[in-house]
Amino acid sequence: MLGRHANWEEISFACGLEQTSAKFRRVAQYGFDAISRWLGDTGPSHKKSSIIRKETKTCSRAKGLSSKRTPTTAKARNRLKPGPKAKPIEEFPEPLFETYNEPVSFQAALQFHIDRFGESYYHLHRAIFRDGDTLEATTLLSWLKGTKVPRSVANLEILNRIERRYRLPLGYFKEKLPHQSRAGVGYDVGDDVSPAERRRLAWHMPDDFNSLPEEKRAEILEWVRRVILTGATDYRRYQALATKQRYAIRFPGVTYGGSHRPMTSPRTVIEETKEELEDPDMLSGVIDAPAQLALEMANLMSFKTATLTAVGFKRNGVWGEETASQKLEHLGLMFGALAASPEGKVAGRGVPLNALTFGLLVFPGVWDWYLQWRERRRGFYTAWEADMLSISLSLTREETGWIRQHPELIERVVLVSGLVTKEQIAFARRDWHACCDAFHSHARNRIREIQRVMRVHRDPFEPIMCVLEAPSPLAEYRKITDEILLRMPDKDRYPRAAAECVRSFLMLRLGLHLGLRQKNLRQLLFCPRGHFPTSERRLEEMRRGEIRWSERERGWEVLIPSVAFKNANSSFFGSKPFRLILPDLLDLYHYINAYIGCHRKVLLGQAIDPGTFFVKTVKLSSADAAYNQTTFYEAWRLIIQRYGIYNPYTGRGAISGLLPHGPHNVRDVLATHILKLTGSYEQASYAIQDTPEMVKQHYGRFLPQDKAALAAKILNQVWEAA
Repeated sequence: MLGRHANWEEISFACGLEQTSAKFRRVAQYGFDAISRWLGDTGPSHKKSSIIRKETKTCSRAKGLSSKRTPTTAKARNRLKPGPKAKPIEEFPEPLFETYNEPVSFQAALQFHIDRFGESYYHLHRAIFRDGDTLEATTLLSWLKGTKVPRSVANLEILNRIERRYRLPLGYFKEKLPHQSRAGVGYDVGDDVSPAERRRLAWHMPDDFNSLPEEKRAEILEWVRRVILTGATDYRRYQALATKQRYAIRFPGVTYGGSHRPMTSPRTVIEETKEELEDPDMLSGVIDAPAQLALEMANLMSFKTATLTAVGFKRNGVWGEETASQKLEHLGLMFGALAASPEGKVAGRGVPLNALTFGLLVFPGVWDWYLQWRERRRGFYTAWEADMLSISLSLTREETGWIRQHPELIERVVLVSGLVTKEQIAFARRDWHACCDAFHSHARNRIREIQRVMRVHRDPFEPIMCVLEAPSPLAEYRKITDEILLRMPDKDRYPRAAAECVRSFLMLRLGLHLGLRQKNLRQLLFCPRGHFPTSERRLEEMRRGEIRWSERERGWEVLIPSVAFKNANSSFFGSKPFRLILPDLLDLYHYINAYIGCHRKVLLGQAIDPGTFFVKTVKLSSADAAYNQTTFYEAWRLIIQRYGIYNPYTGRGAISGLLPHGPHNVRDVLATHILKLTGSYEQASYAIQDTPEMVKQHYGRFLPQDKAALAAKILNQVWEAA
């Protein structure tokens, strides 16, 4: 025995044991303690102490009266504290043994090192406690029992004290925590930070943030906000500012498809909406469209999305759900800008709400004001303005334009100072088709002028440029998946966090193997192993793909009909479906099976299963478990923020210089990787289901400059093999 602790090296040698577990030592310690107490009770010291107790008992009666006259304070001062004396506290105690097998879990490691230094959790608490600490001894006990784990900044500092006391590497205990990617709490980021931003910042703060100088803390906060949260590019800064100035008009009652409805009397609609808010300021907010404008938008959506057009109408092309949603949003932005107050932050035109109508879109002054307004906000023209003018061309095209086929729209147009004059309104009422022809010619000229001076505001390659410039872009981007697995939490203790981690891993892995667009990856259905897969015809009707188990290939197969792709008419498909057997590499099948069998159910909870492979984490506020375009993009961007971007202040993250981005950039990684490896536009097009011409247009700048060196590299492989 070493003091009141056993020498486990001697015990292991005497018993012929190679090693002793923590559980064995803890149980055996109880026996050794009992033996020590028994020896103490039966030894000479026991007899001596019993004699002393008898003498004290005989003298107690004689001193009875005098003890009554003794003050209580003096009695308490002379009485000794019962029990053994507390063990003296050493700043750096010596271990009982030096060689040991490294414990795996945090709970086992903490218990093991407390035993290795011959201490108890209570004595350890006395040794590391400082004035002002809120740490209780029961907190250490809960860590040892596994009911709680340290998470707050204060508790992580306690772990650092234990590591210094036991002379362990800094961060030793934190590396063994069951949830490596969990955000800490208690960071002092300022009182002016909202709770939502505080939660986002907590993921990227170093553990010693509170103890750093104020200048260093300000530097870290600025870097995290600029690089991780906003993305640091000019476009992201513009976008962050623009989202704070909301001005669009919303059309909540508009649905896609259905039958074409005749237009009601314009005068009736105007009278019904006459008393509506005229928007003195709008406070840069999003408001619902007035009834007459919403009715016009509903008719347009029905006209462009219905299977059959109404009798007497013609159209050129049909809008799908994604296209219709995009056009609805863009037109809502235009009407919102026209209605916004000139005195507000948006600096709109101040057109009354009840004066908004699609009939305004045939007047050149309206479009010229909107184009110039967008140029003032952004600073230059982009392809966005040219696309908006293309919408106006399709709406006023001869025979098939929706606005041209509805001359009654002019009845709703009123005088707007500086945009529409009385003479223009009178001309449109006299000859509607001539008015549409004049605007059509004006819009074509404006498109040519804008295309001559427009600039690219958002470089799609900028967030991942550090990856695309690497010798092997795919190998560089794959580091993110390794980082996800490194931070994987314990699925038994944190089932939801583990499920989200596996989902993040599979999002990136499937994206890197398939090279799909966001829509096709997001809408990918799944068929559990042992079930009948969905027929190809049914998938064509739904315009979706499916991941299913192939008994013939003994692997997970992805089947997507060609009609589900954006470029369905491309020569790449030739009306044939996309079919690929996923490779069983680096535990891909293991995590697919685990996700389908366990993790996906955890994410769904009690919600209705949408049938898609990827599902959201269902919460009380969730309306649907399926991802939409926005939520899927945000989920991917969040993965990159947490696991992709290297944080020099925490040491977490996979790639230095990476910026937040969406799922579409995976296609850039694949195309660039193959282009650098082979120099072939055609082979690069195979990875992203597109044509060599498109690859050359978008990725030509990444083609190796020294083509002779590329050819020599391929030829030299033969000589190296020999």
